[in-house]
Amino acid sequence: MKFTLSWLKEHLDTTASVDEIAEALTDLGLEVEGVENPAAKLSAFTLAKVTHAEQHPDADRLRVCTVLTDEGEKQIVCGAPNARAGITVVLAKPGDYVPGIDVTLSVGNIRGVESHGMMASERELELSDEHDGIIELSSGEVGQKFIDWLAQNDPAKVDPVIEIAITPNRPDALGVHGIARDLAARGLGTLKPLKSYGIDGEFPCPIHVSINEDTQGEGGCHVFAGRLIRGVQNGPSPQWLQDRLRAIGLRPISKLVDITNFFTFDRNRPLHVFDADKVHGNLRIHRAEAGKTLVGLDEKTYTFSDGQVVISDDHGIESIGGIMGGLETGCTDETVNVFLEAAYWDNVQIATTGRALKINSDARYRNERGIDPGYNMQAMEDATQMILDLCGGEPSKVTVAGTVPDVSRAYKLDAKRVISLVGMEIPESEQRQTLTALGFKMVGDMANVPSWRPDVMGEADLVEEVARVASLTKLQGKPLPRMTSGVPRPILSPVQKREQIARRTTAALGYNECVTYSFIDRASAALFGGGEDATMLANPISSEMSHLRPSLLPGLLQAAARNQARGFMDLALFEVGAAFSGGEPGEQHLQAAGILVGNTGPKDVHGASRPVDLFDAKADVEAVLSAIGAPAKMQVLRNGPDWWHPGRHGVMCLGPKKVLAIFGELHPKVLQEMNVKGPAVGFTIWPAEIPVPRKTVSTRKALEIRDLQPVERDFAFVVDAGVQALDLVNAAAGADKALIESVRVFDEFIGGSLGEGKKSLAITVRIQPVEKTLKEKDIEAVGAKIVEKVSKATGGVLRS
Repeated sequence: MKFTLSWLKEHLDTTASVDEIAEALTDLGLEVEGVENPAAKLSAFTLAKVTHAEQHPDADRLRVCTVLTDEGEKQIVCGAPNARAGITVVLAKPGDYVPGIDVTLSVGNIRGVESHGMMASERELELSDEHDGIIELSSGEVGQKFIDWLAQNDPAKVDPVIEIAITPNRPDALGVHGIARDLAARGLGTLKPLKSYGIDGEFPCPIHVSINEDTQGEGGCHVFAGRLIRGVQNGPSPQWLQDRLRAIGLRPISKLVDITNFFTFDRNRPLHVFDADKVHGNLRIHRAEAGKTLVGLDEKTYTFSDGQVVISDDHGIESIGGIMGGLETGCTDETVNVFLEAAYWDNVQIATTGRALKINSDARYRNERGIDPGYNMQAMEDATQMILDLCGGEPSKVTVAGTVPDVSRAYKLDAKRVISLVGMEIPESEQRQTLTALGFKMVGDMANVPSWRPDVMGEADLVEEVARVASLTKLQGKPLPRMTSGVPRPILSPVQKREQIARRTTAALGYNECVTYSFIDRASAALFGGGEDATMLANPISSEMSHLRPSLLPGLLQAAARNQARGFMDLALFEVGAAFSGGEPGEQHLQAAGILVGNTGPKDVHGASRPVDLFDAKADVEAVLSAIGAPAKMQVLRNGPDWWHPGRHGVMCLGPKKVLAIFGELHPKVLQEMNVKGPAVGFTIWPAEIPVPRKTVSTRKALEIRDLQPVERDFAFVVDAGVQALDLVNAAAGADKALIESVRVFDEFIGGSLGEGKKSLAITVRIQPVEKTLKEKDIEAVGAKIVEKVSKATGGVLRS
């Protein structure tokens, strides 16, 4: 939406500058996209007078002029044919930038003669395309600013043009009067009342209008008004009207057409004029039949579909309702009888028809956003008066089909609620004054919405109007009041805190965080125990996102495969998020997962780089578990799911059913299916499964250091070859949980005197006294418990 400053001042009595107006408009929600101020590029030029002019000694078409300026007489070489003594000209001095030729002047030497500036033409100052000679002014004093002279004698050439962006909810701002109303409400001036006219028709309108029953009201046309004005004299518009239209990028056409364009931009009131002598019979608003065509005013042929609303005379379609007129009945300079139309159309119908026909007209732009239905009949009177003033003629009575819809509504203004929501102390009197200035009528605490504001549909919209006029830039930040005294309670729950710590700890270990989709394909989900109908999406984005993920690992492996395809082979990735066992509420759980792929580092001369293994994953998972508060002692079992390598993984738990984490090497078949080049190890942690401490304190637990000497004892057990060392270690560790600090395997022997199917596992048990130094009998008692536990769990015997 473009308008000029002078046009705005026709509706707003203000002394505000262009910058102040632009700032206020943006703050009001009418964002200023640009300001074209012609005076800015002309500010350096002054008036001067040529006192003497003579032929250049070395050029037939050049003249050497003596020019009287505010800095004294200057010598200027000029090639304009009208350069002569006695004329007042526009002077550009050395150092001035001339926009029309994109040059900053300097003292020149033209054919051996110095020239101190130039006398400008209109094209050189970008005032017009005229360049046959320099500007000759009929008045003005030497040294006077050229922009001051233009402001007095030709203000249109220095009239600033403001362009604003209109959001779809503000159709009232598509007219200059509506913009002025907002600025007046803000306090940047006083809104000038519109002049309203009442025209008494001198004769009945010979062209009658009607609306088909299936086109009346919603989805079609609400009201259609028209009148004939006979004996008009069409032709070029007056200069003031042409200047306004040109300033906003419109081409003046004729008085009648320019009047309709003026009302479109001045009042947001699209109108249309028919050449009445080209209308055959009466006009009818109806729905088009498929295949019918019309040549529009833009000389393009449009083919209609069933249901699109058109205006027809007795011979056929003459106009596209509310969007564009037809070429056949368009007004020309020869028009002497004109039919003026003002109608209110259904905005949705306008939008669908315009989109289908691919027409982007000013009428469609406004009608589909919503014009003022209450102004429809008055617009007919005002436009008629302007036609009579500019074109003459005799008006008929108004013919009307349909009725103006009743859009009246009112909402309660709760002043205290406004203050609470906006966050500013706005007195109730100021709130009421704001709404009144915007056109609302206050009756008690009820605000009656004006007909030109279709966007106001509830009490919340009243709050928005008060807030934007009061200016949210005045909001001051205030700390929220404390609900309780003292130190506030933690905001994050224990599980949320663990999630935060797990994310930071894993990142600190050198992993890169991924944020993958919660949806994966069925095949990948099936590899990790999912892919059932319970987790299938009803309307997936694509076939690759058909199921909820049962684990975080498939998303990480897919990310690893994409990176490897681009040459990044060594990866450390992790994610913290939800995995799903079903599609119902509660069938999801928080996981923290990570994978290591490739080597531990790049190749180096010392050979430190090696393939990652399950012990890398174990070290990392233990670090994360420790950070989020897991118990230091846990069982490690080998009953993990099928996507883990059967002999190279560990399930960390507090019991067979209390699993905290799983780590290890991923199954080679899984890696093959996921297109990941191994080796690849990983881990999955369930933070919510970690027991919550019975007592919560704000400080860390005190460090426990034993001052008693630990004792180590070695045991060698003969067991069956199929017995896992892990089972033996777990049995030994459980013999006395208070005294046994750690158990580790240090030797394995197979064959020899043991015989077939047997092996020997040697372990070191570290016994840490707690209260007193252990005596030999105490140590032997612990050793006996160990032998008993191991024998019972594995069937092994102490090796002699």
